Amino acid sequence: MKDHSQEIKATDPDDDQPSPTFYHGTKADLKTGELIEPGFRSNFGKRKKAAFVYLTATLDAATWGAELALGEGRGRIYIVEPTGPYEDDPNLTDKKFPGNPTKSYRTRSPLRVTGEVADWQGHPPEQLQAMKDR
Repeated sequence: MKDHSQEIKATDPDDDQPSPTFYHGTKADLKTGELIEPGFRSNFGKRKKAAFVYLTATLDAATWGAELALGEGRGRIYIVEPTGPYEDDPNLTDKKFPGNPTKSYRTRSPLRVTGEVADWQGHPPEQLQAMKDR
């Protein structure tokens, strides 16, 4: 089993690499500056209390999050910045997509909303239904 205890620092002031843009797909109506925090009911599955919040560096993965989230209203994709360390999402990277090609991560720290992707394209209805039927 892969050890996921090593967490990567989201921002490092000594790192010359530009920080990636991160996204979070949901149905929640949020404003710039708000925090997305663990400890609330998940938007997916059995809606258990979430120990983590999830983020991705790909718009496609965020689109799936926005489309598959439970709840009322339209899906939304927010631009977020992690406020603490994050790690690969083992639910995807260990089980479905080894090597993390979806660039999907999780954190126990809040995500700060820095903007919203207003004009995003959803998946075709038949592809969305196939994903829901899994």
